[in-house]
Amino acid sequence: MGKISARMSVAAMAALLVGGAAGAAVADPLPGGLGPCLGSQCPDAYPDPNNGAPAGRDSNINVFVGGDMLVRRSAAEAEGKVVVLGDFDQDKDAGVSQLYNVGVAGVGSRVPPPDGTDFLTVGGNVTVDSGERLAVEDASAHGDVRYGGTLTGTVETDHVRDADATKPYTALRKQLQDASHCYAYDGAAHRTATGTAVNDGSSTVFTGDGRSPIQVFDVDFDLVGRSGGQEGFSFSGIPSGATVLVNVYGDAREINTYEAMLPAALRDRLLWNFPDATDVTLAGSTQFSGSTLVGNPASTTTVTMSGFNGRFYTAGSLTHASSAGGGGGQEFHA
Repeated sequence: MGKISARMSVAAMAALLVGGAAGAAVADPLPGGLGPCLGSQCPDAYPDPNNGAPAGRDSNINVFVGGDMLVRRSAAEAEGKVVVLGDFDQDKDAGVSQLYNVGVAGVGSRVPPPDGTDFLTVGGNVTVDSGERLAVEDASAHGDVRYGGTLTGTVETDHVRDADATKPYTALRKQLQDASHCYAYDGAAHRTATGTAVNDGSSTVFTGDGRSPIQVFDVDFDLVGRSGGQEGFSFSGIPSGATVLVNVYGDAREINTYEAMLPAALRDRLLWNFPDATDVTLAGSTQFSGSTLVGNPASTTTVTMSGFNGRFYTAGSLTHASSAGGGGGQEFHA
């Protein structure tokens, strides 16, 4: 799929699918074919987080980072195929697990990439702090780290230096930036919302119109509680099979929630889109649902959620960490 036109209509966006399984994808996935599961081993549906045997394999990118990816504090895992155009830097806190898993997670959807493929692709340097380990395997799946710069530290197991490691993916950064802007704006104006989003200080309620094939919500506030803590959120009035697009506007935005997993039919068709922000914070004790697109290449997104369940695509940089107040085991799930 080529560069997305800024004149792309809401009707065309209705064809987007941001995390479905094989056979469910329709006309227009995200740029570069991002979104749906790819390959001959895709599951009929993605399982809820579990620690069972792999339920299938997925060749598509689950986490895309246009800048650098930092692993900090006590973050634990990034399931699925991970592509980082810049550097990958792992420097966790002392006294926590010194392991970070990529590609296959101990608890997740248990849909890793195919064995022997690149679980982590990095355009720049891979740096793993002394005494720590970066693993791209477990007893059920194994992959490679492919990188374009230098490698410092311990990687388990296979790694390949390739100056062109991220060459197939470099165009995605600009394409995702354009797509994020297009989904959020019609010219200089916000895309017309089909529903309402209301934050009463303890919960944000998204109410759809019950009929549109793409449900569009306009959010110009943080999803946080009155005191800055966690809050809940809910969706209603979403017709069966509809795509849900939540455009979150503003230079700095935060979602801090305890909300549990949404139903599969909703979370597989839900995109949280941040077209403008240079600073995005995704936090809380949640198993968060839906995919996220951060369009600003100058942005940094900090993810400290207990679990992030969906595709994560940013044109900017990503910090995967735990909260400053403690806790650990933060994970991206495919």
